[in-house]
Amino acid sequence: MAAELGGAPPPGSFRGLDAGDVARLAEAVRAERARQADGLNEAAEEALRLVPALARGAVRKVLFR
Repeated sequence: MAAELGGAPPPGSFRGLDAGDVARLAEAVRAERARQADGLNEAAEEALRLVPALARGAVRKVLFR
């Protein structure tokens, strides 16, 4: 669970959870982070459609090195 929390130890309230609950919670956090990343990628691509076609390649390079 610490990996999903960015290396921070889980809060003390997690001590009351059994291993299966912690595993399900960790998976839910991973799934949500993946969903958010997909949403951000879609939003970035949508925003690039506002950039003139000839400049998109250069703008994409600068934004997504």
